[in-house]
Amino acid sequence: MPDATFKYERFFELSPDLLCIAGFDGYFKKINAAVPKLLGYSLDELYARPINDFVHPEDQWHTSEVRQELTKAKPLNNFENRYVTKAGAIVWLSWTSQPIESDQLIFAIAKNITHKKRQEAERNALLADLTRINKELKQFNYTTSHDLRSPVNNLLSIFSLLDISNVKDAKTAKFLEVLKMSGHQLKQSMDNYLDLLREKNKLHAQVEEISLEENLQVVLQSIGSLVQTAKATIRINFSEVKTVRFNKVYLQSIFLNLITNAIKYAQPAKFPDISIYSEKQNGLKKLIVADNGQGFDLEKTGDRIFGLHQKFHEHADSKGIGLYLVHSHVTALGGQVSVESKPNEGATFTIKFAPEF
Repeated sequence: MPDATFKYERFFELSPDLLCIAGFDGYFKKINAAVPKLLGYSLDELYARPINDFVHPEDQWHTSEVRQELTKAKPLNNFENRYVTKAGAIVWLSWTSQPIESDQLIFAIAKNITHKKRQEAERNALLADLTRINKELKQFNYTTSHDLRSPVNNLLSIFSLLDISNVKDAKTAKFLEVLKMSGHQLKQSMDNYLDLLREKNKLHAQVEEISLEENLQVVLQSIGSLVQTAKATIRINFSEVKTVRFNKVYLQSIFLNLITNAIKYAQPAKFPDISIYSEKQNGLKKLIVADNGQGFDLEKTGDRIFGLHQKFHEHADSKGIGLYLVHSHVTALGGQVSVESKPNEGATFTIKFAPEF
């Protein structure tokens, strides 16, 4: 039967973590096989040079400071620094060290956290990119809303000067009334978006108890001509859930983008058939918008379905912004949005609103 020393030696050598015994003089005294395996140096090379020689040049000064504290019998937990391998690669290590002052030794364990650091760097780069995109979108919204105000106001001024009672053709008079109403609704929408942007810059979007039916009707009224021209059928059922705590402008934007997308991407041989209804499941309120359009191949689109500037159909008017806005509006207020779809079998979007307490 092997003695205890042999068993401890096996534990030392078989550990996947880097196990080290270092002297107060800054040299390795004993290291396990994981150290040369990771750093690429031989045992002789690692023992012959000061430990700081293997540390990344930018981390050497701080590492030396920390090592000085260890020599004062102060333990160290979760200290992170970079080492440079013999091949020139950079690895990140997280150290836990315990000094033994009487022996002038430091017992240390290090974990290779290079993968974690790469993920953090990628995440930070993604967050920086999203912040930039968000800033650009915000500026774009401000600019667009501001620049459109003048021509819209001019249009409304012209309508105010028109005496529609003098128009003899009933159809023409009706069209003029629709144009006038659409102009007012466009102005109101722009004002709402600008107010919302200002509110978001202050704190957050205003959340209140709002009616699904009332907000849907506002949107349907604004796109009535589009619905009629496309010969779209829209089925509505909010009997299960009539109201939600949400932002009014966000909800109208969600309805607008999902309905216009369903019409825009209808199958060539079919008129758009859109179902909009609510459900309540396990205390959570849900809004479902389903259509019979071209649908998506979710195996190909994957997580990109709600990405910015992602386009999955050939359409002259496709900008890849609508579903991004839907996702942004829902998730900004703590909700979730998902989609079920197959090519040429339509799409079903399910919005789960944040729990109400």
